[in-house]
Amino acid sequence: MKDLERFQYWRGALNRQANGDRRHGTKADMALAAQGAAQVPYTGKQGQYLAFIYYYTKMHGRAPSEADMQGYFRVSPASVHQMVLSLEKLRFIERRPGQGRSVKLLLPREQLPDLV
Repeated sequence: MKDLERFQYWRGALNRQANGDRRHGTKADMALAAQGAAQVPYTGKQGQYLAFIYYYTKMHGRAPSEADMQGYFRVSPASVHQMVLSLEKLRFIERRPGQGRSVKLLLPREQLPDLV
């Protein structure tokens, strides 16, 4: 999907939300749409995981475990692991396989959405 199409999709989602139609889009998606689709290289859900990694690391002084992410997002262990692999493949994070709490965020705070 090209940037203009993505922007139009999110603008439509914002309009639907403003008109009371809550069937489309999540809070994370709406936050991304407000930032402008051309500025963010990740999906709403990916952005929430990235923001969680940032804030967890800032608050606790160490990276979150996959179990921490599972508890926060209320998803299965496989879902969290797949997301971590996706974020690593997209080069938003780096990690050392087999070593716990080794996730390192590669994006600056300015490029991250707010945690919803």
